Amino acid sequence: MKKVSVIVPMYYEEEVAEECYKRLKKVLEGLSEKYLYEIIFINDGSKDKTLNILENIAQDNKNVKVISFSRNFGHQCAVTAGLKYITGDAIVIIDADLQDPPELIPEMLKLWEDGNEVIYGKRKSRKGESKFKLLTASMFYKTLNALSDVEIPKDTGDFRLVDRKVVEVINSLPEHNKFLRGLFSWVGFKQIPFEYERKERVAGKTKYPLSKMLKLAQDGIFSFSTKPLRIVGTMGIISILISIIILIYSILSYIFNWNDLASGWTSMMVTMTFLGGMILISLWMIGEYVGRIYDETKRRPEYIIEKTININKD
Repeated sequence: MKKVSVIVPMYYEEEVAEECYKRLKKVLEGLSEKYLYEIIFINDGSKDKTLNILENIAQDNKNVKVISFSRNFGHQCAVTAGLKYITGDAIVIIDADLQDPPELIPEMLKLWEDGNEVIYGKRKSRKGESKFKLLTASMFYKTLNALSDVEIPKDTGDFRLVDRKVVEVINSLPEHNKFLRGLFSWVGFKQIPFEYERKERVAGKTKYPLSKMLKLAQDGIFSFSTKPLRIVGTMGIISILISIIILIYSILSYIFNWNDLASGWTSMMVTMTFLGGMILISLWMIGEYVGRIYDETKRRPEYIIEKTININKD
């Protein structure tokens, strides 16, 4: 029998942990004629009752495994840890808030059985989310695909089912600051969208506010493209051309007495401010790349595991 592994990152999810487990268990036990299963919960540094709930669940069900971090390392690191410890043939990544219904897993498995190696969830609608959230999400994907060298499907998240061999490729990549939905697109293989209606959170609040969305966008752009550096070069050339035009205009104004140059402080200030802003933006973009190089050279672990349950450490 083949095996399904389900990875569930959790951060302050005490309100939904039990319900998430119950629904996953019901779905996976319904597949027991064809599949074995395991559920890997990753406690991403939660300080509420999340870990206690997961420990109780794991004691009652040996198919449930728990990884607990020493502190919060972030959603992408939690999923990365889960990918390192899976033992299944088909791997599902799903969030604990149940906005991505576990009941869709059997349909995704059918697509996997047909030979597809990456089945990524594509949201037809997003219930319970504000207009601002929908607008920023749309801008996120448009900006990301405009700047990235790898096309990342619009309206997708981390909810997906992937084949074991795809996970092995992802695990072999040594880089830090992983942007997983981009990496899954980058590695290729046979990929297919799976459209579904995204639900409202069962309980609790989103763990992805605007600040974290911006951080995720940065990781996506700077991890998959050097276009920002080319944009900096283009802006530099444009700035030089503008400066040359202003110089020519100033010379002609002096020769033909078109206007009083002494009163041109406005254009001078605008030009200086514009160029100063361009320089600062350029330094910021270059600094992002240099900072990531520095982060990679330190070779620190992406996460630190404080505790595991039901996991064979061999």
